[in-house]
Amino acid sequence: MKDIRYLKGVGPKRAGILAKIGISRIDDLFFYFPRKWEDRKLIKTRIPPGFAFLEPSVVFRGKVVSIKDVYTSTNLRIFRAVLAAGDAEIEALWYKRHNPRYDVFAGIRKLVAPGAEIWITGRPDDPLFNTKISVEEFYSCADTEAQALHINRIVPVYPITEGISSKFMRKAISEAIAERGEAVPEILPMSLAAGRGLMTRQQALTAIHFPESYFELLEARKRFIYEELFLMCVAWAIKRKQTKRIRKGYSYEIRKNLLTPFKENLKFEFTLSQKRAINRIFSDMQAPSPMARLLEGEVGSGKTVVAMCALLLAVENGYQGAFMAPTEILAEQHFITFEKFLKNMNVKFALLTSRIRSEERINIIEKVSKGGIDILIGTHAVIQDEVEFRNLRMIVIDEQHRFGVRQRAALRQKGEQADLLIMTATPIPRTLFLALYGDLDLSVLNEMPPGRTPVKTIMAEEEYAFAQVLKEVSGGRQAYAVYPVIEEGDLKGLKSVKKEFERLKKIFKGFKLDMIHGQMPGKEKKRIMEDFANRKTDILVSTSVIEVGIDVPNATVMVVNNAEQFGLASLHQLRGRVGRGNIESKCFLVADLKTPEARQRIEVICSISSGFELSEKDIYMRGAGDILGMRQHGDMELKIADIFADASVLRLAIEDRNAILKTDPRLLKPEHSELRKKLFELYSEKWNIIDLS
Repeated sequence: MKDIRYLKGVGPKRAGILAKIGISRIDDLFFYFPRKWEDRKLIKTRIPPGFAFLEPSVVFRGKVVSIKDVYTSTNLRIFRAVLAAGDAEIEALWYKRHNPRYDVFAGIRKLVAPGAEIWITGRPDDPLFNTKISVEEFYSCADTEAQALHINRIVPVYPITEGISSKFMRKAISEAIAERGEAVPEILPMSLAAGRGLMTRQQALTAIHFPESYFELLEARKRFIYEELFLMCVAWAIKRKQTKRIRKGYSYEIRKNLLTPFKENLKFEFTLSQKRAINRIFSDMQAPSPMARLLEGEVGSGKTVVAMCALLLAVENGYQGAFMAPTEILAEQHFITFEKFLKNMNVKFALLTSRIRSEERINIIEKVSKGGIDILIGTHAVIQDEVEFRNLRMIVIDEQHRFGVRQRAALRQKGEQADLLIMTATPIPRTLFLALYGDLDLSVLNEMPPGRTPVKTIMAEEEYAFAQVLKEVSGGRQAYAVYPVIEEGDLKGLKSVKKEFERLKKIFKGFKLDMIHGQMPGKEKKRIMEDFANRKTDILVSTSVIEVGIDVPNATVMVVNNAEQFGLASLHQLRGRVGRGNIESKCFLVADLKTPEARQRIEVICSISSGFELSEKDIYMRGAGDILGMRQHGDMELKIADIFADASVLRLAIEDRNAILKTDPRLLKPEHSELRKKLFELYSEKWNIIDLS
């Protein structure tokens, strides 16, 4: 395919900039989709009052009456041009940083001179009266080529980077379509595209960038949303099938010489869903192909002890295990859990994070390589090249959506086709699961351990919330006070842990308070959490570092300050720190509800206790891209589809995928040749998908 530098108007310099945003070939331009479209068909000679509230950008045509160059005290230069159209006048404004070496407005002066007629597009600087416009693009009225591409039509606006403008992208993509648009192959079988009422790929490429109407734009988007989701679904199915074909060359026998004492250490019975999950995991581990399973469960549903059972089965059979968490704090908290439940057992485990001192780190890595450590707990440090396992066979990854296929593949390479168990506390709707984790089996923990009571979540004033804290701690219970930042200056207007800790010591005089946050050394955090667990502390003042991993049944009340700063998932995780015993517990939210979104979020968390319901609501409110990071998800890189918003399209894509692979599992039919090529191009390196042919 032709290099982008040879496209008219690009050249080596711009080609270098385009390469940084993933455009190295002419064909890459086709799939650099606009972030929005502006209707510039209605050119305005007068801007109605209040127009800025109706449209984000306006188009104005007028004659330049006068120009003025203004210097400001902040080294900013403003180029002002008064434009007249009929009896209306507006002020067009260009802003640039002053540079003493050259005239920053030289290019503007060539077109914007008294008497010249120009078009401008931009945003009103004074939304109330609309007499000033901050200019984004401008063109001479004599430039008919510009009119055809940038004015008097529905115009695409692209994500841009320094040195590349939307104006340039429109020109480049227009040239690319003219040069190679007809050569773009159709990757969907014709019968499938026709059956779903989809545009052809060539039609859609022109329409997505330069639509003649909004209807045409919607049809083009429909085509590419379907194509993107369909390709992803087919790739997941192939990856899953390839994983199932692998033979791992080792086996497990359930001996129970570690599992039995571990269960006795727990001092509680497994729930039915925990038992089901453990049985399925053990069955997977004893199967000839490597396990790939997602363990999904509510906050406090007991995922960690289920994962520990899998790790202990591996250790019983003389193998090693790895437990990888996304943050150092979470890894440290998991390490404390292992210390608690593996007490007096013949299991050697260690913690490896970037905070571990060099000498200790070398010692741990050496022991791991010689088999002297049975279970290694850590962060990304676990997958670094220097860490070599002797016989790694069981891998647990916590919070999978923070790791991509490549990271878990890197960890898997540490052990010969090791079994993989992934844990998440983010409940995922079924369709979403198929899209995100199509190569995994699923186990769900949908019960809480016996004796747990639902936490009441209440929006309250600080004074009332603290009165409830006083009542609880006076009765021998414990409490959390959570704040969004560590230092006062971290985010303006927010309460900080350090300052509020000093204030709370005065409010709760006579009680023992302690403070914890993410910048503390690991040993100090460990000591603070142990003191709280051992009832040496009455009130723990904290940031969200306590979001996961702390299990103190005697803690019955929490106050979250500046609760509007936390997302639904974080608030749900935080309140999961209380209600871990059989005593009624409460979580008070003290919030500054300045926006409708903040109010809606707080009302939702107060009314819904189920994490599964909450996740559905969260995805609906924020979009799947926000809650699961899917726009930047390393596995998917979706450019136009949104898995939740386009769930109905996703269901069709899964249905069509199943039908095609049933009759042609290796995509060897002639009508599937372009589809096969595209899948290999997209996923061969990233997902290690082999050439299907």
